[in-house]
Amino acid sequence: MKKENLDLVTELRHELHQHPEPSHEEVWTKKRLIEFLKTHTSLEIVDRGKWFYAGYRAGDGKRNIAFRADFDAIRLQEKSDLPYVSQNPGVSHKCGHDGHSASLVGFALEVDQNGAEHNVFFLFQHAEETGDGAAEAVGFIKENQIDEIYSFHNMSGWPEKTVVVKDDTLMFASRGMVIHMEGTPTHASQPEYGKNPAQAIAQVISSIPEYTKPEDHKGLVLCTIIQVDVGERAFGVAASKGDLLLTIRAEFEEELDKLQENLENLAKAKGHEDGIDVSFEYHDVFPVTSNHKESTDKIRQVCREKGFPLMEMNEGVRGSEDFGHYLKETKGAMCYIGNGEKHPQIHTDEYDFPDSIIETAVELFKGLVERG
Repeated sequence: MKKENLDLVTELRHELHQHPEPSHEEVWTKKRLIEFLKTHTSLEIVDRGKWFYAGYRAGDGKRNIAFRADFDAIRLQEKSDLPYVSQNPGVSHKCGHDGHSASLVGFALEVDQNGAEHNVFFLFQHAEETGDGAAEAVGFIKENQIDEIYSFHNMSGWPEKTVVVKDDTLMFASRGMVIHMEGTPTHASQPEYGKNPAQAIAQVISSIPEYTKPEDHKGLVLCTIIQVDVGERAFGVAASKGDLLLTIRAEFEEELDKLQENLENLAKAKGHEDGIDVSFEYHDVFPVTSNHKESTDKIRQVCREKGFPLMEMNEGVRGSEDFGHYLKETKGAMCYIGNGEKHPQIHTDEYDFPDSIIETAVELFKGLVERG
């Protein structure tokens, strides 16, 4: 990677870090990225509202290869003495999306200046943290007849600049599930005249271990209780409404679907027994991120050719990523690049994306385009 390009995008990364914006509010961030690309490249820019992409055209009959970066931040106050510390109270780039975007911009600079054998698309996506961004941008794949798509995520705990790969499930599917139950109120001294959802909610909770037994599944299935909210703080009135918030996740999406079905059926059955109305809501819905082996093999080949350290994962990460939406539509893969074994973990006060891995990401992407 050219030093002047690396210097430019490192400065851009610090600028993005200073102006973080949470999911669906990335107005300044998107504008700044577009301005930068228009100033420093001749790439075609296609603005899709909350997200956008840039394109390099090698010509008809060439393969269409895409690379994605996310650019939203999280709601976490930054406590840091960095010279480029967040200027937006309560919001910070503690997941490294500033680095993802800066790396993709650096890759775009290199392709624009040096050319490529294939058509290359640079997808800049909003709202990854909520799972909405890729779901809203996934039409990009068919619209541009994308043959293959790649992305990377920085991750602490692995050696710095090491590329980490895994076939099939890289990150689990997950959903935020709300079970809402509503009965009728009554005086606390006369519970027989009301319909209280507390017992039905308790029975759902007690049944969770039965639905997540390892011996009944081919992959890991988890159901985590997030909140139990039943009744009001009024000792003279029996509870009549309640919400049970769960995060359900699984290594394989079909097993997550089955867990959701089981929980819904149980809640409706218990509600019916007690005369309770039951409804459901879903939030932060993430698909499984399932890599295509043909694509992960290309990552392996590029690492060998460029001499990059390479590690293999034995198990997928329990956390979720919305990149899986794209992998349902075309071939592709996401990999990790190590921040360093002792680097602070993402989503913590001490974390900052390491500028040292920008060049690794750019060179990896360049190698993938060269391989076609």
